[in-house]
Amino acid sequence: MSTDSSSNARSLQIAEVERISILGSESIVCGFHLVDYIWTDIFTNLAAASTYVLITDTNLAALYADKYKEGFTAAWAHVRPGVAAPRLLVRVLPPGETSKSRATKSEIEDWMLAQKCTRDTLVMALGGGVIGDLVGFVAATFMRGVPFVQVPTSLLAMVDSSIGGKTAVDTPAGKNLVGSFWQPKRIFMDMAVLSTLPPREFSNGMAEVVKTAAIWTAEEFDVLEAGAEDIRAAVLEGQKDGDMAGLTIASRSEAQSLLLRVISASARVKAYVVTHDERESGMRGLLNFGHTIGHAIEAVLSPQVLHGECVAVGCVLEAEVARRMGHLGDVSVARLARCLRAYGLPTAMDDAIIRGLVGEERLRELRPQRLMDVMSVDKKTVGSQKRLVVLKRLGETLEMKPTNIDDSLILEVVSEGVRVNAVADVTQQAVTVVPPGSKSISNRSLQLAALGRGTCRIRNLLHSDDTQVMLAALQAMGACSVAWEDDGATLVVTGNGGQLQRPDAELYLGNAGTAARFLSTTVNLIDARDGSSVLTGNARMKLRPSGPLVDALRANGCGIEYLEREGSLPLRVQHTGRGFPGGHIQLAASISSQYVSSILLCAPYAQEPVRLELVGGKVISQLYIDMTIAMMAQFGCHVERISPNEYLIPTGAYENPAEYVVESDASSATYPLAFAAITGSTCTVPNIGSASLQGDARFAVDVLRPMGCTVEQTATSTTVTGPPRGQLRALAEIDMEPMTDAFLTAAVLAAVAAGGEDRVTRIRGIANQHVKECDRIEAMCTELGKFGVETENLADGINVHARVLSELEASEAPSVHCYDDHRVAMSFSVLACVVQSGAEIRERRCVGKTWPSWWDVLARDLGAPISGSDPAFEAHSDPVKADTTSVVLIGMRGVGKTTLGRAAAVALNREFVDLDDFLERQVGQTIPEIINRDGWAAFRSHETQVLRTALTQAHATGAVIACGGGVIESAENREQLRAHVARGAAVICLTPNMEHVAEYLSRDKTRPAYAVTSDIHEVYARRLPLYAESCNYEYLVDKSLLSGDENSEGHGAWTLIERDFIRLVQFATGRELNRVDLNGPSFFVSLTAPSVREYLPTKLEALTAGAQAIELRVDLLGGSEFAGADFNDAQVAASFSAFVHKQFALLRHNSRLPIVFTVRTQLQGGAFPASADTLRLQLLHNAVQWGAEYVDVEVDAKAPAVFAKRQNSMVIASYHDTTGEKLQWDSEFAAEILARARACGDIVKLISFARSWSDNTKCQQFVQQHHSTTAPLIALNMGYTGQMSRVLCPCLTPVTHPLLAAAAPGQISVRQIHQARSLLGLLPAQQFYLFGTPIQHSPSPCMHNAAFASLGLPHTYELKETATVDELLPVLAHASFGGASVTIPHKQTIIPLLDTLSPAAQRIGAVNTVIVRDGQLYGDNTDYLGIVGCLQQAQLSAHTPAFTESVALVIGAGGTARAALFALHTLRIPHVLIYNRTQERAQTLCDEFSSLFSTLSVTDSLDAASSKQPTYIVGTIPASDLCVPDSLFNVRGVALDMAYKPKWTPLLESASRRSWHTVHGVSVLIEQGIHQMEKWTRAVAPARAMGDAVLAKYNSEF
Repeated sequence: MSTDSSSNARSLQIAEVERISILGSESIVCGFHLVDYIWTDIFTNLAAASTYVLITDTNLAALYADKYKEGFTAAWAHVRPGVAAPRLLVRVLPPGETSKSRATKSEIEDWMLAQKCTRDTLVMALGGGVIGDLVGFVAATFMRGVPFVQVPTSLLAMVDSSIGGKTAVDTPAGKNLVGSFWQPKRIFMDMAVLSTLPPREFSNGMAEVVKTAAIWTAEEFDVLEAGAEDIRAAVLEGQKDGDMAGLTIASRSEAQSLLLRVISASARVKAYVVTHDERESGMRGLLNFGHTIGHAIEAVLSPQVLHGECVAVGCVLEAEVARRMGHLGDVSVARLARCLRAYGLPTAMDDAIIRGLVGEERLRELRPQRLMDVMSVDKKTVGSQKRLVVLKRLGETLEMKPTNIDDSLILEVVSEGVRVNAVADVTQQAVTVVPPGSKSISNRSLQLAALGRGTCRIRNLLHSDDTQVMLAALQAMGACSVAWEDDGATLVVTGNGGQLQRPDAELYLGNAGTAARFLSTTVNLIDARDGSSVLTGNARMKLRPSGPLVDALRANGCGIEYLEREGSLPLRVQHTGRGFPGGHIQLAASISSQYVSSILLCAPYAQEPVRLELVGGKVISQLYIDMTIAMMAQFGCHVERISPNEYLIPTGAYENPAEYVVESDASSATYPLAFAAITGSTCTVPNIGSASLQGDARFAVDVLRPMGCTVEQTATSTTVTGPPRGQLRALAEIDMEPMTDAFLTAAVLAAVAAGGEDRVTRIRGIANQHVKECDRIEAMCTELGKFGVETENLADGINVHARVLSELEASEAPSVHCYDDHRVAMSFSVLACVVQSGAEIRERRCVGKTWPSWWDVLARDLGAPISGSDPAFEAHSDPVKADTTSVVLIGMRGVGKTTLGRAAAVALNREFVDLDDFLERQVGQTIPEIINRDGWAAFRSHETQVLRTALTQAHATGAVIACGGGVIESAENREQLRAHVARGAAVICLTPNMEHVAEYLSRDKTRPAYAVTSDIHEVYARRLPLYAESCNYEYLVDKSLLSGDENSEGHGAWTLIERDFIRLVQFATGRELNRVDLNGPSFFVSLTAPSVREYLPTKLEALTAGAQAIELRVDLLGGSEFAGADFNDAQVAASFSAFVHKQFALLRHNSRLPIVFTVRTQLQGGAFPASADTLRLQLLHNAVQWGAEYVDVEVDAKAPAVFAKRQNSMVIASYHDTTGEKLQWDSEFAAEILARARACGDIVKLISFARSWSDNTKCQQFVQQHHSTTAPLIALNMGYTGQMSRVLCPCLTPVTHPLLAAAAPGQISVRQIHQARSLLGLLPAQQFYLFGTPIQHSPSPCMHNAAFASLGLPHTYELKETATVDELLPVLAHASFGGASVTIPHKQTIIPLLDTLSPAAQRIGAVNTVIVRDGQLYGDNTDYLGIVGCLQQAQLSAHTPAFTESVALVIGAGGTARAALFALHTLRIPHVLIYNRTQERAQTLCDEFSSLFSTLSVTDSLDAASSKQPTYIVGTIPASDLCVPDSLFNVRGVALDMAYKPKWTPLLESASRRSWHTVHGVSVLIEQGIHQMEKWTRAVAPARAMGDAVLAKYNSEF
């Protein structure tokens, strides 16, 4: 409302407010836009003051100081018209915690005294918690206490520090240790100011809001849980450039009203508590929920991690303490964590949010004992007794004060690991345990209810990461609405009947395999006619297979593409309005039954009834398929099984039952039942029995009973009594295919099942466990080995050799790595209960996936002694793939970081940031000024702060950041760079040729000399290990490599260095992984010379023709230089590594093919010393850092380390038997080595030796059984007899060339393989054509037929001259049609005959190449690629300016000009001119393509174009009478003419006279033809043979 009591004063905007009582006075005022209200209230209702002192910080002063000054004047004029106004003094302080000190307090007091402030002064604190605490303490002591007003500006201050009268300053001994209680006269909470809060500060404050609701009122917690998005929106809507929305109740939006309710409710609770316990003697301690543990975390991680973020983690951990004590349920803990996450807060100490803020090394400082030590001196601790607020349920505490808690209980909860000790005699113990709801049934019930019609109440739902992911994804697609009842024990789902909408963002599924598989089909139901949806997950999820399901959906007409790894997430699903077509679907179901369930669950919503046929071998986990069908029937849809592997599903819709009760998880039930079995006690699980839907319900009867247990099972319960301890019997063989997830439980029991003939338990039918959360079979073998238990890892199972219990005793407890797999952790916790030394389970929190309270059950109900443990650091990492996270460049000054960084930024369409420039802008001084004035230490301090700002705030994403050469001198900087890597980023170290750098620095005087020494080589030697520890990629910048002279620079070298650096950045960021298509035969050629230079300059191009990759055999490099060298000598090893790096870089500069990096040992047929394992491992890690697309790693103890750190490289896990005696394709060893290789490789390579022809047949049978595009297998036999296995190898066959020495016995060439495959009928002859007219004199047939002959391909290329495209229809439809070139007049008219076009063809509007791809006709354009390639080669030869700094001219405006423009865009030339005799056509072309360039304009004459000094000119018109002025050629440049008759066109003649580099049209013809051939064959074209054929015809005819 407005008031106006003076014609000379503006109207006041008096807000409508809500008042809250505290200590008997309504002193807390909440509302929006309160400035006028604040001053009016102070002048009207508080004691008059002679001086008003407003204290704030510099950040807030800029935003609000003038508003408060102006409001002061206006309000006084209204309240006291005609009366002289009192003084308003403003004091502005530096922001941040450092101002909250005794020194600052003294400065303020001295200033107030100097200003002659007296006891009738009123002090106002305008700011967050720091300002409020500090200014309150000043008010409390100045003149023995003056009135004080709080105006909190942060959400945290509003709901926490401003209420209650606590004031304090920090001291060196700790925070808030000197202060007093001093109640403010008013606390004005102006919600409008929250709009200026950064999102992280909003989250920071919401931690206190959620905390307060959790301890006080369930209703408010429900509001917070449901309203996260609305509350966030309200903060952003609070104040918009003068908008006064919210000033009055009528003008408030719903979101603003919700925000006001939430904040006032939280404030009201604190006010009530303070009123009843002002001095914190009891009840007020409730407000410390989450703070005891949270403050300890804050003490270690501050200031990078904020108070609210630490409190959020503390709330979850203290809730876990309450659960451990038996007072709080799983559901409540899960809801609390979920609510905090909804506001962007971390919920665990190793949360990704915290990890990203502090990095791995800093995170490891959060040791449990350190946290306990901090808690010991916390103000909330009484003596040595720690106290926590214990929740009874959400909204209610156990006591109305903190509760005394034993140290051991807190230590257990804050520990990363858990120590499980041996259980005493419990044979008389009989317990009942109720496991959580089944994950399988929970996920299915969620999807069924969401797709169904009506409301369903789901009870006993599993509250886990997996089900939360599923629920969040379904809500994101608008599938349903949800609510919670019964303190969160019941989920109320109201389904929308299958009506789905496109989600606003990617569906992130973490490592939730069930959700990923189910939703891969569900997303196709989205009712949208355009756009797409993306399903993605964490690094491990991106390795888990989904290929068979995606293949089936694609075949059914769904538009799905892989965004990274073939056969795995992430997936992009295109929406076309066709939904899920349905009909006959064939699905391979031998890997996962979840593929089958995924289609079954969605089938009722298909466009037509689904007939689902399961193919491809034995169906895995049939019981889970039966479960899905049974649950579909419960929701009203009945599936007909028309044959053992065929199902018919009618269309329709699910009808939701009023209630659905989820069975307890049968897989989880195996752990308490196994506890009874292994300890000789009795355990009952009351809701799992013989009538269960779950296959794992058979575990007790099929596994435990044969092992010697007494089992009683009814339809709905299972009771197990174990035999006397140590008397379990081994199982000679058991097929666990119906209950694969339970094999881990069986395996740990088998470890002590010493009864039976040979003590060996053989578990079969579990092949799918190789590809679960981890390779579980490999994990069990590895971890059981730590207990001294021998195992065999098989493709389809595991053999476990039992040991008697006494043999399991160890001097110290084994430390079990869980691979982030809940089932590994719970299984080994059972085994630890009978091991005398106990065991350490390293990752206690991974059980949160299915049974978060397992450790509580194990200790409280089953009686196992457990305690917290602090595992020693052990690195285990999944592949990292960077995305938009900023790329960081480090390396010596002068190495080229700025030049290369700018080029990469342009290529990636990112911002380039020079950290030194950024620093100078931030500090306001140049670097020389900083160093000259304050020294190097000050500069390094600024650099550290600026680096942190750049990496975590200002430029965390979307940039290429070039750092100063010495950035790694600081340990903190190195830690920041490693943390950036941990967030998935690329930190690339540029490795220099130091002679070049030294020469450059001798000329560069723009930076200060080095602080320690002027010897640049000494500086580099000191920094080298620091660079190495800070980066995850490395790029060699050495121009001498391209000249062959160590100290000279190759002509055009920098262009190649820049090109290949961009390739590395694109690889590191996942934009272009340069991988081989493994859907058909492919080859890599093996280089065998001691130096790559032996293949240059011409051999390399010839010997790679027909190949898709090139193998660098590192073990064959070096020659006489390293013959007999001791590779275990550090100096020799370093020298050889540097040599290999140069060889790698040289190969990269001379070939665009992916590199297979191989270090083959003597033991496996290579030349590398077997004793030099340390160097071999280092070289393999180097290959990853250098960006090798493929790294060949022998299957041995070193392989897992390389696989774990492979980043974007793919690991080929290889095994070579050079005799053929051990690796026989029909042996059990072959299956075993395959399983071992798959555990540590993306691709498996198994090589044997053929001793007879039948070995080739057996090899082929092995391939047919085990190879797929999702699990690629290279399998072949060496030797002359084994050559046929090379012909039949499915992918990445190693080949040789006549110019090479064979790398292995029996190795043959690409040409020989093609010829053999053709004779065997595996490579049918195809027909290729040139479409157009007139084409009689075209050299294309000569060119392409020469290529086919060179590669040994049976194809032919001929002319198809026709004036109309209608005559082409039968040609295109013929089975032998392989592809075509297209020329005038058909480049546009052929488009309607094609299925799809490439982006280039679409943009150019013309097709010159037809490709047959997956049965469809694909139109492409290689004209522009011919221009691009020729201009790139010319730029290197002519040494003309960079494309990105040049002007280009296109002559002509026809179809070829369109290709020319797209080529110039591809080269990133910014400024282009078009000249055409008909200007209207030129202008039309200009209008269409202008968006691709910085400037694109039409010139009315070539003379006028001369003024722009073009560097690159492309002629596209055949006219011979074109008049080309010499003025066009005033600067050095390149002229290219697309016409190849005559050879010397007017353009080229004029250019040649002025010494320009010229490119003839025939060169473009050859270049574009090479690209055509590579698109048809998906291999490197034989460029020399193609060029020679064309030139022979061309020179003879022209």
